[in-house]
Amino acid sequence: MDWKELYESRKMDAEKALDLIRSGDRVIVGHACGEPSYLLDVLVKKAEQYEDVELVHMIAMGKAAYCNPENEKHFRHNSLFVGATTRKAVADGRGDFTPCFFYKIPAMFTNGSLPADVCLLQAAPPDENGRLSLGISVDYTLPAAKAAKIVIVQVNKHMPRTGGSSTISVEDATAFVEYDAPLIELAPPKITEVEKAIGANCARLIQDGDTLQLGIGAIPDAVLLFLKDKKDLGIHSEMFSDGVVELAEAGVITNARKTTHRGKFVASFLMGTKRLYDFADGNPDVEMYRVDYVNNPVVIMKEDNIVSINSCVQMDLMGQAASESIGLTQISAVGGQVDFIRGADMAKNGRSILAFPSTAAKGTISKIVPLLDEGAAVTTSRNDVDYAVTEYGIAKLKGKTLRQRAKALIEIAHPSFRDGLKKVYEERFHCCYEEP
Repeated sequence: MDWKELYESRKMDAEKALDLIRSGDRVIVGHACGEPSYLLDVLVKKAEQYEDVELVHMIAMGKAAYCNPENEKHFRHNSLFVGATTRKAVADGRGDFTPCFFYKIPAMFTNGSLPADVCLLQAAPPDENGRLSLGISVDYTLPAAKAAKIVIVQVNKHMPRTGGSSTISVEDATAFVEYDAPLIELAPPKITEVEKAIGANCARLIQDGDTLQLGIGAIPDAVLLFLKDKKDLGIHSEMFSDGVVELAEAGVITNARKTTHRGKFVASFLMGTKRLYDFADGNPDVEMYRVDYVNNPVVIMKEDNIVSINSCVQMDLMGQAASESIGLTQISAVGGQVDFIRGADMAKNGRSILAFPSTAAKGTISKIVPLLDEGAAVTTSRNDVDYAVTEYGIAKLKGKTLRQRAKALIEIAHPSFRDGLKKVYEERFHCCYEEP
């Protein structure tokens, strides 16, 4: 049987395909803007036929109705990255959170930690060779498709075809459900004057020819605003968004000086608008790979001059960073932050930056604190943090004593909170704080 006949034989409507899921199954769901929203909508409509189905994924960009209280006995969400639509379920005990470095997630599907019964994913229609591209979400989704016993694919003509290693074959799937719909889009964030100041400070640490890893949100986008005078920047990042497209079209990002994958944008997933998806579609310079390759610190370290830019919720005076929880409340996850910080640390001329506003809650709370909130998870240890950046400047922590790093952090804290931090400094280190 050739692939076309096989595809036709496995094509079915969503209701029939989802009947393959049994109560008690663990279902791995495709990631972020690539999630198979139609399959999830139908699954929730069929909720009464299921009991204790575990839905595992990182950030959900859709409705996540399976997390609603009325679906509690039917579905239980196991989050690998808590997001806006799943946060309440985890906080209220209707869902769970599993900590894990991003690049380690695929191994959990095969090493017995989190074996996959079913994978739900979205892909472009098969090409002339019977290969379906996972497009904008390769990350852990492709490894889950390889590991799961049952693979149900929402086939969507709107999914871009991306290069690199982003495909599965028709033979890899159990069922195909054809349903075309525009992909989920993430609108560009609003960038305030504070984020612009942070972006300008980060840009001071970036040189011509550097390769960038960027997180998501206003700060990474603000950094990109201040790189328009740079030359031959590159991208090796777990993800990138629309701001990268603008710099690529302006000739700032060329990937020409990269050590690995020269001339190529390398990522494991994309989140943005149709402009980004159109840029990636059929673009031979965009290569998408599994996250256990892109985020593997051993791979990252081979990229000379890599600069990792991420953020955090709090940083204490020792340099410990909490990036995923506020006290005991889980608000996100480690993601790829530590993957890239450690990879950059091992790379030739690598640098890592944790960039964040100096305050939260409209200026009423300092993000630089004597101690992290009780119960807060230490995402990035004080041994790993390299540069801390706020709108007030840059603090280099690597190689600094506890006293030196505390002073450096006080100098980039918001002025309204510096006196209190100086008092803590003097009590902790038994010496007077000397102004720089």
